[in-house]
Amino acid sequence: MRRYLARRLLVSFGVVLGVVTLVFVALRSVPGDPVDMLIPADASGSAGIALAQQLRAKYGFDRPLYVQYGLYLSRLARFDLGSSIRSERSVAEDLLERYPATLELAVGSLFVAVALGVPAGILAALRPNSVFNNASMTLALLGLSLPTFWTGLSFMLLFSLILGWLPASGLGGPVWSWDGLSHLLMPAVTLGIEPAGVLARLTRSAMAEVLRENYIRTARAKGLAARTITIRHALRNALLPVVTVLGLQFGGLLSGAIVVETVFAWPGIGRYLVFGITGKDFPVVQGGVLVIACAFVLINLLVDVLYVVLDPRIAYT
Repeated sequence: MRRYLARRLLVSFGVVLGVVTLVFVALRSVPGDPVDMLIPADASGSAGIALAQQLRAKYGFDRPLYVQYGLYLSRLARFDLGSSIRSERSVAEDLLERYPATLELAVGSLFVAVALGVPAGILAALRPNSVFNNASMTLALLGLSLPTFWTGLSFMLLFSLILGWLPASGLGGPVWSWDGLSHLLMPAVTLGIEPAGVLARLTRSAMAEVLRENYIRTARAKGLAARTITIRHALRNALLPVVTVLGLQFGGLLSGAIVVETVFAWPGIGRYLVFGITGKDFPVVQGGVLVIACAFVLINLLVDVLYVVLDPRIAYT
């Protein structure tokens, strides 16, 4: 197990380094100069050119690309994500300030996805060819098809502007208070609908396959209770593919929250990234993508470890 974890950590480091390199090159390949957005509109002629040269020298944009890349990696080795070009604030401090909001939204969305998708998939597998099976799978497909921004705007229109039940945007107080929960509810449901559809269809498929196994028929023949067969025997074995997708979905929620955070003005990393992209703020974009990539890799590693907990027959070497 230790050798496996060591190999996975080494591979994960390579993945994160590849993501960092791709983002670094892509940002500098896009047309446009971030310095141009820092020059005041009234600065023109020689004064504007001098100011642009000064800013390029300040942020190192006047150096060759490989030199910039080397300096960037050396700063990363010291856990220095640099400072925002526009606000001159530390990117690491900004990310630490906004990451709890993104994590809160992702965990809330994951809870919605599991609470809706897994029970629906189990019940659909237990009742094949029933009205519930057809209705739940149709709703799951609908959840997969609806654009996230459209769902969010529709919820905002209905529950905030028309009914006035929930606040339209922003972050409330602690999540255990009504103020925090009411602010979280619409963004979490909006972001959790799509993974709920994925989990519902996958859980149904996995449960239906397990329920056809010989040991399930043997358990029924022995007279075991239906609840015991479903929970202790069928569900546990059906959870392996579900846990795999669940880990991927949670990593996707951290990155997919960009759209939802923008729609609901949620002060998380996704919205921070949008500001960085629109403002060509290279350190902000690089730092935000790095944090999301590290979280995605770590979650997948934890999922692999969770396999052993769910099925002791699995052994990593």
